[in-house]
Amino acid sequence: MVTDFSFVGLLKGTWNQVSTAFWQKYPNPYSTNVLTEDVIFREVTPDNRLLSRRLLTKTGPVPRWAESFLPSCTAYVIEDSVVDPVNKTIVTSTRNISHTHFISVKEQCVYRVNPEDSNWTEISKKAWISSSMFGLSKRVKELGLARVKDSVPNTMKGFEYILAKMLDEGKAKDMA
Repeated sequence: MVTDFSFVGLLKGTWNQVSTAFWQKYPNPYSTNVLTEDVIFREVTPDNRLLSRRLLTKTGPVPRWAESFLPSCTAYVIEDSVVDPVNKTIVTSTRNISHTHFISVKEQCVYRVNPEDSNWTEISKKAWISSSMFGLSKRVKELGLARVKDSVPNTMKGFEYILAKMLDEGKAKDMA
């Protein structure tokens, strides 16, 4: 059985600003768990959509009860993204490629112009957590769900931080 989670929030920036911030979101003080990000594939399609695949290296604390199942607190995550500048959407799909014997976390995020205020960007996030650990799957899924939920405020704060930084840099350029 899979545990799922959904979230919808607003970023105080236009879609163009948020789509620029998306590529600059690491590092930021709210995502210190992201150690590295590497683009491993990028292509522009004939209809001008940008397809990308990134490898993220993440770290985080492991509960004592799970230490014997996880040889490392470092995890590798694949992020596939499609940026559609015509329809003004970014769709990302992420999944862990390490520790899959313990837990599988798949996420999808959609960034689009907020239908009520075009100066803001809507982000909708869905996550699916599963585990096949006999006797522990419920506990593992609860841990994964808690981590996904806990990451939402930091994701939003990280975007706000990058958007503010971009705004400050823009003001500095205007003054020069």
